[in-house]
Amino acid sequence: MRFWTKSEVNGTISEASVTRRKILATAVTGIAATLALPALANAAEWSSNESANAQIVNEFCNAWTSHDFDKLISFLAANIAYRVDETHEPIKGREAVSAAIKGFLSGVKEFKVLHTLAMGPMVFTERIDSFVGGPFKSWHGVGVFFLKEGKIVEWSDYTIVMNRV
Repeated sequence: MRFWTKSEVNGTISEASVTRRKILATAVTGIAATLALPALANAAEWSSNESANAQIVNEFCNAWTSHDFDKLISFLAANIAYRVDETHEPIKGREAVSAAIKGFLSGVKEFKVLHTLAMGPMVFTERIDSFVGGPFKSWHGVGVFFLKEGKIVEWSDYTIVMNRV
């Protein structure tokens, strides 16, 4: 994508360095800001299904601290699709997602949920995930979850800030 800007100083026109990644990061930051300002939102009360979905996702995020693999997997549907971040294709199927979780579970210190928003079958979390013994100290981002019949069917994470060790 190409964007052009006009200089306020000398009136010249030049190509701006705007990428899809910058646009996506701006959009995700906007979502996070929306999640961070619930007092300003004029949203309706959650339905009982939305409350149940939010509780499932928050319990899933809290379960990472215990490193209880079986408990974590119990939250996932058989046809789960998990996108680690905005730069990766989704991992599909419970077996493949289970293998991915096994690969980094021991390095997880905490998934700290800062804010949760539920809308129908969708749950959005703003989180800070903390790690030990790996390339990252922490990850701050937004998780988007789609639930069906009490199970997570799709889970995608979008990065706001990643802190390397």
